[in-house]
Amino acid sequence: MDEQALLGLNPNADADFRQRALAYFEQLKISQDAWQVCAEALAQRIYRYSELTEVQQQLIRETLVTWLQAQMLNPQPEKTFIRNKAAQVFALLFVTEYLTKWPKFFFDILSVVDLNPQGVDLYLRILMAVDAELVDRDVVHTSEEARRNTLLKDTMREQCIPSLVESWYQILQNYQYTNAELTCQCLEVVGAYVSWIDLSLIANERFINMLLSHMSVEVLREEACDCLFEIVNKGMDPIDKTKLVESLCQVLQSAGLFSIDQEDDVDFLARFSKLVNGMGQALITSWTKLVKNGDMKSAQDTLQAIEAKVSLMLQLLIHEDDDISSNIIGFCYDYLHILKQLSLLSDQQKANVEAIMLAVMKKLTYDEEYNFEHEGEDEAMFVEYRKQLKLLLDRLAQVSPELLLASVRRVFNTTLQNWQATRFMEIEVAIRLLYMLAEALPVSHGAHFSGDISKASALQDMMRTLVTSGVSAYQHTSVTLEFFETVVRYEKFFTVEPQHIPNVLMAFLDHRGLRHTSPKVRSRTAYLFSRFVKSLNKQMNPFIEDVLNRIQDLLELSPPENGYQALLSSDDQLFIYETAGVLIVNSEYSAERKQILMRNLLTPLMEKFKMQLEKLMMAQDEDRQMALADCLNHAVGFASRTSKAFSNKQTVKQCGCSEVYLDCLQTFLPALSCPLQKEVIRSGVRTFLHRMIICLEEEVLPFIPSASEHMLKDCEAKDLQEFIPLINQITAKFKRDLRTQVSPFLQQMFMPLLHAIFEVLLRPAEENDQSAALEKQMLRRSYFAFLQTVTGSGMSEVIANQDAENVERVLFTIIQGAVDYPDPIAQKTCFIILSKLVELWGGKDGPVGFADFVYKHIVPACFLAPLKQTFDLADAQTVLALSECAVTLKTIHLKRGPECIHYLQQEYLPSLQVAPEIIQEFCQALQQSDAKVFKNYLKVFFQRAKP
Repeated sequence: MDEQALLGLNPNADADFRQRALAYFEQLKISQDAWQVCAEALAQRIYRYSELTEVQQQLIRETLVTWLQAQMLNPQPEKTFIRNKAAQVFALLFVTEYLTKWPKFFFDILSVVDLNPQGVDLYLRILMAVDAELVDRDVVHTSEEARRNTLLKDTMREQCIPSLVESWYQILQNYQYTNAELTCQCLEVVGAYVSWIDLSLIANERFINMLLSHMSVEVLREEACDCLFEIVNKGMDPIDKTKLVESLCQVLQSAGLFSIDQEDDVDFLARFSKLVNGMGQALITSWTKLVKNGDMKSAQDTLQAIEAKVSLMLQLLIHEDDDISSNIIGFCYDYLHILKQLSLLSDQQKANVEAIMLAVMKKLTYDEEYNFEHEGEDEAMFVEYRKQLKLLLDRLAQVSPELLLASVRRVFNTTLQNWQATRFMEIEVAIRLLYMLAEALPVSHGAHFSGDISKASALQDMMRTLVTSGVSAYQHTSVTLEFFETVVRYEKFFTVEPQHIPNVLMAFLDHRGLRHTSPKVRSRTAYLFSRFVKSLNKQMNPFIEDVLNRIQDLLELSPPENGYQALLSSDDQLFIYETAGVLIVNSEYSAERKQILMRNLLTPLMEKFKMQLEKLMMAQDEDRQMALADCLNHAVGFASRTSKAFSNKQTVKQCGCSEVYLDCLQTFLPALSCPLQKEVIRSGVRTFLHRMIICLEEEVLPFIPSASEHMLKDCEAKDLQEFIPLINQITAKFKRDLRTQVSPFLQQMFMPLLHAIFEVLLRPAEENDQSAALEKQMLRRSYFAFLQTVTGSGMSEVIANQDAENVERVLFTIIQGAVDYPDPIAQKTCFIILSKLVELWGGKDGPVGFADFVYKHIVPACFLAPLKQTFDLADAQTVLALSECAVTLKTIHLKRGPECIHYLQQEYLPSLQVAPEIIQEFCQALQQSDAKVFKNYLKVFFQRAKP
């Protein structure tokens, strides 16, 4: 609808707008889409309905009924979208008017439509639209709307639901053989309403018989299935529910529906499977309730009813269509849960467990159509389906772990005995089952090969078969990946039988793993290889140099211009560098040998870095600059990743590697002065410095001032936001030795950092630029977090020793952060800083003028912030900010004593027009020794103070 034209309807509109409105509505009268536009306008409530006069509201009601009457005479029905929009308008009017002005809403509609097919169609659409308004769980309703909807449903149940149900029966009876579309629509309505109306209106002989007869009619049976599912799903007494389900099953069985044919209509079978699942789960819920109530006789009858459905469940579970199988998994899972609770299983129940196990194993298998190189929606659905089957397998393990282990072992050994002549999907699923046993039969810390002898020996036998059978050479990516995943999952096997390590290492390193033709396999193997080496570091010693030699070509930094397609991506190479670092550091070599190996690893990186940096400085083309900067970033990232093998400075020193990393620092830091692609380069170097603070500790400090100077030049909000955590890390790391090491450095770079922050925060931005606003908010938080680290690490003198003008500016930014910005996370941090500063400087011997600052600015901040409309006391983060505000006031009282109370009583609180008795109450609460009492009081104080 043309909202500009609508302005012309205003009596005070100028002539141009009125002319435009007239032209628009004249055009609308002759338009084919006029009804759609008007319905849209009504549905969107362009006019506030409640603001219309009584006469106007009556006119809308009459217009809608007149339109409905006209539809009875139309030779052709309206387009579907118009009918849906009309139904939506009727439903919105129903919600507004039913309880007050239009209690005969449904009776009026029924009197118009009678059994006219076009009328029935609209009536059923209106019913679905009303249901959507009242009970659609996808729509988030306010508590007021939820109360209104409950009242509407209650009133409908009292006044009109029996009549509506009767109308549905008449529609079904009248159209079941002549109009399948209307019959299906009506079945959908019954299914929707049955969840919130009296079930006896539907679950009775005449209705159920009709629904069951529809199960034999091809065009109706899917909707009939869904309708029966909703009936079965409705909560009711457990004994009644069992009777209802059993009576349905008897009729369905006698109609031949319990014999599943693979060739049957899969769409119907998917719905039927959902229905059987619903019936099975309903019976299990009844059994659970009956057991809980102690009615063991009825529980036993219900259990027999459940057992009688297992054969049908298995037919559906094993069906070749995964949707049909997936729909029955819930029943299957819950049935196994029952068996888990029984102390003794019958022979039939054991047979059922085994049948479910075999079905799961079969259904886990990939089919021929699965596309491993380009996985699309179908493949993603199968992956999800496999996850469901895995849950079933886990539940099977809880019911009968011995049976599961024996079954997997049988399938595994049979398949791998002749793997060369077996299809890939059978080999993959055999190895996959072994892999899944690790979670299905859980142990602590992966100790699968100790403890229970029979289990350990079975798993050990299967692992031995896996690594000695040669199956790793099978030419299919799924088998290759499953092999490596399983080897890594059961890494503890190699501590029991270390003689297999060389063969597995070779599989990782040759064409089966890191040099496989598939990039997907190479990528995953890089990660798994890193895990394998890290988990077996003690067993890796005999192979270290050989492995390092074999991965040499995989460590090469690929410069952008060589055009050579590297085997591994830079992300994959990170794992190889980490692996190389772990091998060197965890080896039993001398410190001298470790140093040589680490230097051999890192020197080529440093040399390439220098060359690429020179090229970047001369590059003109922006794409080339970006490619070179990425290359430099990768080099720094690789060096950084090798250091993950070290936990602290001690381990670096013991390995004699400090010097190598210091050389890296001296190589990488000059890149910070490069004016091109600053963001990429700074990001890499910053990450490296974070690592070096852990690995080199104080040895890194001489490099920080110069690095900081470069990183603070021409920076953006994001740069600063990422730089501040580096300074925080240094401050926190060296706070024990602050005076000698960090304090001078912080003193030196404190104001340059703050100037850079203030400069970015003061930059003008577009009013609606949400991204820029968010970046500034995050930078403000980082800035306050930095001040919190400085004050909380005992280095408040870094602030105090600045020029008086700068100290004042910093203090005012903290007050501003506490009061002016509606960001409770930043406000909380600001109050933490303020209370710390009061604790440090608020006593009699504090800095000159700070006591005045406390009374003139900090105390008012503690009141002005919570009194703001944006300070939402219902928000959890805001409550935390208020809690820190209370701590600040308590700290002021602690440091200034009676003087603080006098100031609040005689000066500040009276200036806020606070009543004397409230002032007295406030000061008493503040003087309580228990801080929690004052925190609780302060929240109540501000809740009362706010309008």
